[in-house]
Formats: sequence, C-alpha cells, structure tokens
Amino acid sequence: MSEPMIVSDPKVMMGKPVVAGTRLRVDLILEKLGSGESIEAVLASHPRLTRGGGAGRPPLRRPGASG
Repeated sequence: MSEPMIVSDPKVMMGKPVVAGTRLRVDLILEKLGSGESIEAVLASHPRLTRGGGAGRPPLRRPGASG
C-alpha cells in the first residue's frame, strides 16, 4: 500500500491537511489554483511538489482532473 500524499496531524499546522512530509497546506494550493495561478507557477513556488509525483514527491493536479 502506498503512503498517503495528504495527511492531517494535530501537531502540524493545527491539524489542517498538508502535503505529506511538508507543512504546505492543501487549502493554500487550492486557493492559488482557484485564483487562476497556473500549476507551473505553484510548482515553481514549491519545488518539493511535482506534476506527476514519484521520487517521494507528491503530484499536483487541478481539482477534478483525472490522471
């Protein structure tokens, strides 16, 4: 079974969902994408994220995108 990419821990960012292994809140990523920021811009701002995941890096896709 693969490790979860999104985790919630009361000791990290007050329990808000974050990208596993980071303190990067999921709501922040969604807010950026929702305001029109491109995936490429979000990836450039957060180098630990990748478009497809792999090598211990979580993938980034627009909400509702298949893949």
